[in-house]
Amino acid sequence: MPVGTAGSVKALPPEDLEALGASICLANTYHLYLRPGAAIIRQAGGLHRFIGWNGALLTDSGGYQVFSLQELRTVNADGVRFRSHLDGSEHLFTPEGVVDFQSDVGTDIAMVLDVCSPYPVEHSQAATDLEVTLEWAERSRRHHGSATPLTKPALFGIVQGSVYPDLRRRSARAVVDLGFAGYAIGGLSVGEPKEAMWEMTEEAVAELPSKQPRYLMGVGTPEDLIMGIDRGIDMFDCVLPTRNARNGTAFTSQGALPVKAARYADDFGPLDPECDCLTCRRHSRAYLRHLFNAGEIAAMMLTTRHNLYFYLMLVRRARRAIIDGRWNAFAAGFLASYGQAGAAST
Repeated sequence: MPVGTAGSVKALPPEDLEALGASICLANTYHLYLRPGAAIIRQAGGLHRFIGWNGALLTDSGGYQVFSLQELRTVNADGVRFRSHLDGSEHLFTPEGVVDFQSDVGTDIAMVLDVCSPYPVEHSQAATDLEVTLEWAERSRRHHGSATPLTKPALFGIVQGSVYPDLRRRSARAVVDLGFAGYAIGGLSVGEPKEAMWEMTEEAVAELPSKQPRYLMGVGTPEDLIMGIDRGIDMFDCVLPTRNARNGTAFTSQGALPVKAARYADDFGPLDPECDCLTCRRHSRAYLRHLFNAGEIAAMMLTTRHNLYFYLMLVRRARRAIIDGRWNAFAAGFLASYGQAGAAST
């Protein structure tokens, strides 16, 4: 899912996302709650109409953003009280209020409010955070069940538990018992070693139903997508393809390519010779390097378009390989070629 935190995927309008074949993108409750607010979005006819997006929408609950504020928030039995990073004003997020906000703006998939433990964290603190997360999940599920059909998005539960297998298993079993439309694995890709991330993913997936969506939040690199799919993950989101594009890095079949590097000054080939996106069909590495060095906004737009196309095509190819019964060969081939190419390009 391309990430449009404040209702916009940076450097790319909705019509370009549709042309790339994106069918769902992500927006964020915390940022949309602070501005423009639910009232404006409702007046516009809902979030889809407000941002001009015809596909599906998933809204993150804002839990990660609130808990990243650290000094600006406090957690209690009701929810989390925090101060806006914009103007210092005080606000309260409750499990019920977050469900209401996402319902009010007309999202398609809503996330429950959760506590994202930092890394590193002691087992005792992770267990405490998990208890709050599970209590909030139960409150969210109960409140969601009382909503009217016209304002009821699909609600996903979130598995927490930091890097502790017993907590991850317990969390996954508990959210499944509550019964959600889909299940997310949160609190990973927050600084822990990759080995721990995949171990915790496996612990959670082992307890999650295979016939409902399983969503690994905030992940990741092209290799991460393949590694996650191999472990049974169905949905991903990450700012990496768009953020790296704005900073001058393209993802290609030959590995990550630093577009601004001097060696591309007279390279008139495409970003990726195996890519047929519009950027690769019409523009060279030399031209894109020139745009970045000249400070042209088009540099970010063209590279963002390529990176999102690369990610979306990678997932389409993965899906096709699964359907055709050649997943293992596809995954092994991609990881081997991409890893070697990436090492060679650094």
